[in-house]
Amino acid sequence: MATKKQTKKTKPTQDFSKYVRWFWILFSVGILSIATLFLLASWGMFGEMPDHTVLENPKTNLATEIISSDSKTLGKFYFNDNRTPVSYDELPKHLVDALIATEDARFEEHSGIDARGTLRAVIKLGSGGGASTISQQLAKQLFHGEGSKNILERVLQKAKEWIIAIRLERQYTKEEIIAQYFNIYDFLNNADGIRSAARIYFGKEPNDLDLKESAMLVGMFKNSSLFNPRRRAELTRERRNVVLAQMAKYGYIEEAVKDSLQQTELDLNYSPESHREGIATYFRGYLDGFMKDWINNNPKPDGTKYNLYNDGLKVYTTIDSRMQQYAEDAVQAHMPRLQAEFFNQNTPKRNPTAPFLELTSGAIDTLMRKSIKKSERWRHMKYDLKKPDEEIKASFYKAIPMSIFAWKDGKPSEIDTIMKPIDSMRYYKSFLRTGMMSMDPQTGHVKAWVGGINYRHFQYDMVGQGKRQVGSTFKPFVYATAIDQLHLSPCDELPDTPFCIEKGKYGNPEEWCPKNSGDEYGGVRTLKEALANSVNTVTARLMDKVGPQTVVDLARKLGIESEIPPVPSIALGTADLSVYEMVGAYATFANKGVYTKPVLVTAIEDKNGTVLYQFKPETRDVLSEEAAYVTVKLLEGVTQGGSGIRLRHGGATSAAYKKVVTGYPYKFENAIAGKTGTTQNQSDGWFMGMVPNLVTGVWVGAEDRSVHFKTIDYGQGATMALPIWGIYMKSCYADETLSISKEEFEAPLELSINVDCSKASDKNIIDDSVDELPDDLEF
Repeated sequence: MATKKQTKKTKPTQDFSKYVRWFWILFSVGILSIATLFLLASWGMFGEMPDHTVLENPKTNLATEIISSDSKTLGKFYFNDNRTPVSYDELPKHLVDALIATEDARFEEHSGIDARGTLRAVIKLGSGGGASTISQQLAKQLFHGEGSKNILERVLQKAKEWIIAIRLERQYTKEEIIAQYFNIYDFLNNADGIRSAARIYFGKEPNDLDLKESAMLVGMFKNSSLFNPRRRAELTRERRNVVLAQMAKYGYIEEAVKDSLQQTELDLNYSPESHREGIATYFRGYLDGFMKDWINNNPKPDGTKYNLYNDGLKVYTTIDSRMQQYAEDAVQAHMPRLQAEFFNQNTPKRNPTAPFLELTSGAIDTLMRKSIKKSERWRHMKYDLKKPDEEIKASFYKAIPMSIFAWKDGKPSEIDTIMKPIDSMRYYKSFLRTGMMSMDPQTGHVKAWVGGINYRHFQYDMVGQGKRQVGSTFKPFVYATAIDQLHLSPCDELPDTPFCIEKGKYGNPEEWCPKNSGDEYGGVRTLKEALANSVNTVTARLMDKVGPQTVVDLARKLGIESEIPPVPSIALGTADLSVYEMVGAYATFANKGVYTKPVLVTAIEDKNGTVLYQFKPETRDVLSEEAAYVTVKLLEGVTQGGSGIRLRHGGATSAAYKKVVTGYPYKFENAIAGKTGTTQNQSDGWFMGMVPNLVTGVWVGAEDRSVHFKTIDYGQGATMALPIWGIYMKSCYADETLSISKEEFEAPLELSINVDCSKASDKNIIDDSVDELPDDLEF
């Protein structure tokens, strides 16, 4: 009989084999699915993938960079992307360290995908931070952006991102990936890429960034819209401190350094880069037209056109950034003072038609109606919006919010106000404008170009576009013609008595009898004295001796292309010419009679550094070296004892002048040749000044010729324009790196004409009779 123990059944062991089998089936399917997913993605089944060629040359919009002669960036041409790439070597070490510590601590160890980071992100469902490497983030920036929020599409996108990241790692070195990532990112406020960001937020090149500046910019990688230092400074500061903490965590900086820097402010030096701001704005506006013409005439090898805004061209210019800044500073130093006095003289009580003088209310209404149809507002509403004329006209008489220009504390500023557009137009007509250009006479290189007082509000360029009566600055062309044709000396004398050129001579429609300023006459004058004091009668006599056509012919050879009628009155500057033309012409005298066409662009390169354009100088012989030198000696007399004498003693010859230029003593002792110019009713003030290696022209006036100073004290070129030249040259001389000449003008080896009137034994009184100019043109 079996025992109880023997009859008890044994409990069977549980079988797990099927679970293990299913686990491995599911695991294998998962792995196979993932592999298939990546394989299909790499084949482009989920959207186009970049091939080897595209990876080698990823498409990014690159701004065209404008580079000065001293290797500074003057500005850029771009539509949406203000991007100029830099190499890895141009990035400071702490900037790279900050990026790696914050975004991808194992960047040097992985090959595009951080397995540890990915596993952590999966386990913690993203709560422990993302797993994207720098390479993955670069892939996203370069080829597919943020993508959809749909989970399936995000998975597919992530697969593509991983594949591209791995390919990037194979294609590029780690350093190249870092550089590309910094170059591609949008830091907002037109700061596309690290170079623009460093310049816009801190006014520096990337290599000059300090540690805390680098940390702020790296902090923006998380979300530049959220961590925008201009809008959310404190939030951006907190993010910067996170970056500093990460750098300390991974041993890139000491704890004490972190603690110290975390207490500091952002210390932005916001320097916006836009087409209407920054340095050399008027020059950049001119260059825009130059480049478009060049692009139209110089296609790529494949026949397509270069894109000024996307192709990353480099335009090397002759502008010197230091001299450009000095020129802009000189305009800003003088013009607010001059403008303040103009406003003082043109209050409604003193001048009911302010800012216009000598115009009836009817004439003013006519002028304003014409101005309306020339305005940008009219053009936009009529041609862009297709509005009827009556609606457009009515809009000029409805008050709207606007920002208007004003000088405040000697600086340009804006006032937010509500004003009728017609009233704002009249307001702007009261502002005096300026044009200034500076050029090396030997090379033709234009060193500075200031086309106005503020590009944002006054975009018309008074150097390259504007043309105004040149007044007495034209007289040297008459004198140079006489010297060249008649071999005259500065010591030769002519009568300073009333003179007329009869009707019909030189095709003159009326008898021409120019008057001296103030109707003052004085026996006889040497040519040097006559030019120094802008004596009209002597100039008219010289015109009668050489004839207007001969003077026009010389002006043409001097590079003046504007129309100059061959009539006697041009002797006193009735022609409308540009500052650009006048500087090029005067430079011929300083360059020993050789005209050199002004040069603005020396070379153009593509983004790879291939030279696409290199300038060829254009020169021609115009005057003999002797005639040019004698003309220069005549012009030196203007600053030795004529209207330019103010440059010598630095004081003022009238209370009015002192009021405008107090605080700007010049006291130049070196050789300076120059000429002032003042046109009818003081509408235009000019000064042309030369030293052996620099010629500079300055014009000052209002938009309309009926807007001007009432008296010659304020309205002459010596008060309106000469101070700008003086302030500019003081700055240029103070900067010894520029090597602006203080030497004498070089005399020809053989000089047959006497230029030293103190040693003239027998002064030659030239016997003849001459005439004057219209009564409405006094100088």
